[in-house]
Amino acid sequence: MKTTDWFTSWFDTSYYHTLYKHRNDADAQFFMRNITSFLKLPKTSHIADLPCGKGRHSVYLNSLGYKVTGGDLSGNSIAYAKKFENESLNFEVWDMRDPIEHKYDAIFNLFTSFGYFEDDNEDIAILKSIKNGLKENGVFVLDFLNVEKVKDSLVAKEVKTIDGIEFHIKREIKDGFILKHISFIADDQQHSYTEQVKFLTLDKMETYFKKAGLNIKHVFGDYSLNEFDKNTSDRLILIGE
Repeated sequence: MKTTDWFTSWFDTSYYHTLYKHRNDADAQFFMRNITSFLKLPKTSHIADLPCGKGRHSVYLNSLGYKVTGGDLSGNSIAYAKKFENESLNFEVWDMRDPIEHKYDAIFNLFTSFGYFEDDNEDIAILKSIKNGLKENGVFVLDFLNVEKVKDSLVAKEVKTIDGIEFHIKREIKDGFILKHISFIADDQQHSYTEQVKFLTLDKMETYFKKAGLNIKHVFGDYSLNEFDKNTSDRLILIGE
């Protein structure tokens, strides 16, 4: 029996979606258009979006003409996403640590949805599972943050008020993780959650990919697919196969 991880509880709350409700869909769609065009993914491709959250990337990829399966650990997110299902768009509760049962033309892991675990082997196991879930010549897209830039521009404390909830946010880098402590009062209760993402540099990612049997074909630094620069790039985007 798996213990409850921070992401299992936090991502399943309505407060998580309140805090991040202003995420930029235009950015997400811009990236999806650019990456599918760059990869020359034929419209017959079946893409897995893992984890998919409430499905914003999946829905857009489907609107571009792709068959898409979105998977996420959060039952609440999947229940929401299922409203958008059609013949070529499906959503399911899916733990990315579990073996992937089907083979896909492409698997997308977007918006820093990786590096959650204390043990490197758990992250590598996910990559191995993804490798096994790719068809021959299938591609894997990993969209991560650029930890070097995060370190240089870390905002230690801030307060955000959204929908009447005052979110107190503290950030730190500690024991190989970027930590984001979130506390707030809502529904007459004090809530506290901590997001943790491993401090994964390009070098460390390359080690992970190699151990998983994935070859890195391209490295980009933003959603416009510019070259990666560890000092200035906003993202670390890896294309593997």
